[in-house]
Amino acid sequence: MKMFLRSLVGLSLCIAAGAQDDSVTRLRARLPQLKKNLEQNIVPFWYPKTLDRANGGYIINHDAAGNPTGEGHKMIVTQARQVWLFARLARSGYRRKEMLDAAELGYRFLKDKMWDKTHGGFYWEVDATGNKVDKPHKHLYGQSFALYAIAEYALAGKRADVLAFAKELFHLLEAKSHDARYGGYVEFFSRDWSAPPAAEQPYMGGGATGLKLMNTHLHLLESMTTFYRASQLPLARERLLELIHIESNSVVRKGLGSLMAACTDKYERDWTPRLDGNNARVSYGHDLENIWLLSDAMQAAGISPYPFVDLFQNLFSYSKKFGYDEANGGFFDSGAFSQLADRREKVWWTQAEALVSALTMFQLTGKPEYVAVFEKTLDFVDQRQTDWKTGEWHPSVTAAGVAQGAKAQRWKAGYHNGRAMIECIERIGPMQVQ
Repeated sequence: MKMFLRSLVGLSLCIAAGAQDDSVTRLRARLPQLKKNLEQNIVPFWYPKTLDRANGGYIINHDAAGNPTGEGHKMIVTQARQVWLFARLARSGYRRKEMLDAAELGYRFLKDKMWDKTHGGFYWEVDATGNKVDKPHKHLYGQSFALYAIAEYALAGKRADVLAFAKELFHLLEAKSHDARYGGYVEFFSRDWSAPPAAEQPYMGGGATGLKLMNTHLHLLESMTTFYRASQLPLARERLLELIHIESNSVVRKGLGSLMAACTDKYERDWTPRLDGNNARVSYGHDLENIWLLSDAMQAAGISPYPFVDLFQNLFSYSKKFGYDEANGGFFDSGAFSQLADRREKVWWTQAEALVSALTMFQLTGKPEYVAVFEKTLDFVDQRQTDWKTGEWHPSVTAAGVAQGAKAQRWKAGYHNGRAMIECIERIGPMQVQ
């Protein structure tokens, strides 16, 4: 399997380099720009100032200028995302000892303070010390990021004990939330993994408690990819293949026009789409992220992504037609079906995922049009989304070009843009002009 994967990646790079020397040259010229953003902007914002040496975990509570605004509460999603980021930086070879130490700080907080020792699984939110549980219910979105972080830390640190904890979480999710009848995972539970009252609102995603989200299953896809790479468990590969089917078919709305497709977010338990009211919308960032996460998952599972290239091109074409800013670069937030984006702010994570998606499409097709989108989006990020004065990326830039929002909060950590820079560097680095 490993030999197959090496040949697959090598083939895609060879096609791109042999047919598009100019594109590869242009991409390689962007490496210093990418490294600068990661090493001089993103990492210095999060390390070391967000490390909570007193209580454990991370303080993710900073205003638009990057100033701390108090200890704040600690939510599983962003605490886990920071563990993942530091572990992934270490695995990439960047300041390995320091990054592993930072990951260990967050890992211990997850394990010692956020893990429910009675019922298993992670609480949604605790106070700054971790001694008071504020939101005890279990949501698969949060559990998924915990699995992602722990599996990445096991890979980066080569830690058998950490991998054992990841396996414990995987088997718990298998027992409590995997939907053997319809596929995928039931998402929202009370603390003891029982069904919550029907009227109770989930912690994220909105809607009813019984819905399944494309968003949640997208992140389960990425976590299962990393967990399978770390564990090589046959059952994990089965679940990875199941998630690949869901994210490449069940959540995709077809027939939206010539050579186009898009995803929606909300589904009944049997994957019947909810398209009522405001549910008939497309998030360009999620569709673009889905492309490269699917390709990565397929390579981890040992299957070729090339039979899916047609789908990937259709998803990318839709987002480009309706959500891309041809004049200034970057992608808008979202829009109704087959209509131009009506939420026209440019959100940080959407630009991050667009960069990796465009590179993936170039690797798979060799088409220079994807390099053009990559370059223009990266220039927008560097010039407007990145705060070179106080660090990190602005959460959003309005249609009028005004940057706004807090740099760090319960939904914003260093995972999307940090990951994008790492992925882009590692994808472009091996490319060679033939």
